[in-house]
Amino acid sequence: MSAGAPPRPGRLRSLGAAFAGLTTRGRSFLAAGVAAAACSYVLGQADLLRVGLLLAVLPLVCVLVLQGTRQRVTGSRRLTPARVSALGEARVSLRLDNVSRLPSGLLMLQDRVPYALGPRPRFVLDRMEPGGRREVSYRVRSPLRGRYPLGPLQLRLTDPFGMCELTRSFSAYDVLTVVPRVDALPPLRLGGEAMGHGDGSLRSLALAGEDDVIPRGYRHGDDLRRVHWRSTARHGKLMVRREEQPRRAHCTVLLDTRGVAYEGAGPDSPFEWAVSGAASAALHLLGRGFTVRLLTDTGGILPGSDGPAGHAGSAEATGPMLDALAVLDHSEGSDLSPAYDALSGGQGAGLLIAFLGELDERQAAVVARMRPRGGTAVAFVLDGDAWAGRRAAAGAAAPLRLLREAGWTALPVGPGVTLPALWRLAGAPEARADTAPGGATGGTAGGATGGRA
Repeated sequence: MSAGAPPRPGRLRSLGAAFAGLTTRGRSFLAAGVAAAACSYVLGQADLLRVGLLLAVLPLVCVLVLQGTRQRVTGSRRLTPARVSALGEARVSLRLDNVSRLPSGLLMLQDRVPYALGPRPRFVLDRMEPGGRREVSYRVRSPLRGRYPLGPLQLRLTDPFGMCELTRSFSAYDVLTVVPRVDALPPLRLGGEAMGHGDGSLRSLALAGEDDVIPRGYRHGDDLRRVHWRSTARHGKLMVRREEQPRRAHCTVLLDTRGVAYEGAGPDSPFEWAVSGAASAALHLLGRGFTVRLLTDTGGILPGSDGPAGHAGSAEATGPMLDALAVLDHSEGSDLSPAYDALSGGQGAGLLIAFLGELDERQAAVVARMRPRGGTAVAFVLDGDAWAGRRAAAGAAAPLRLLREAGWTALPVGPGVTLPALWRLAGAPEARADTAPGGATGGTAGGATGGRA
């Protein structure tokens, strides 16, 4: 929520702007008054002078009154919600308060919004009584992800006689964040070293018997039932049993952002499909208890991590992660080696899910080496010929074949295919990739499976 009042320019500058805001009616009254005064002097008619003064003074009084009261109108904006998915709607509520002791007259309100969110909303409000309030609202929607500034609010004030109009802008503005569309994915056994938080069989500390106990010093607030008396007698101070710490399954989601790997733009482009797929996979795995890091082809880890090596260990990371994906753009590189180097320095086992653009055999060989030892790797590879409506070129299936020979579960992505359908297919490695919906074609999707994802 933002609030504010129009800025206060210098007095002389403000008066000049006020007189420049005279309407056609105001200028006509002023000109008629000056002409009547001149005629009264020439003709010697005192009554005509009074009429001329009345006509000339009325617009001047309106300018001075409007000049003195326009700063006493305050405005605020409330954006609900501030983060929406693509094609989602957000409601913008505007409120104006007249804090002066005089009525405001007719108000014309306009809010600045980017072109992608639609036309600028305009409202006409009746005169506001002293201390009065007016509230209006409108909705915005964008098919494209990104960060869109809303505001500043523009207010056009008029006097009751329509002699003068003043346009001022408030200083406050808000930002609407449009994040990628997130699809609900089915829980399938794709891989990982454990089932997630609390589901895995591996524990960092076992408490099955006395020999496995690793005690620590007593801290204020520890439950006395956890006191380990044998260690207490040995160390001469209170020692307590450590709590059981489950080892969390981890996953890396690789998003290929190379500009040379994608053709087209817009909400239905293959790059937007890949970004939406990476967001869907990351949020799905976080909800299943995995620690997730989101990696790009440049080797950079997107924000939204609260653990070592960029791993996100809780659902609190979804907000910053989606915010980073909302503004993610193509990279200028053409090589996936930086991502390979970043993966080589990470944990060996686990689940690797890659959303890749078009691959040649050289880049496919780089991706093939990314498969973690003892882990599982799933790749969703863009079928560029299908998206462009071209006949498949000779050797187009070679990158997929290289990935499958290296142990990947590699699936081609064609236009119209949905990630939930491909996700189910990835969970059934015996299925053939040419049965993928939406026109995906290829050979057998091979690969090992492990924990439920």
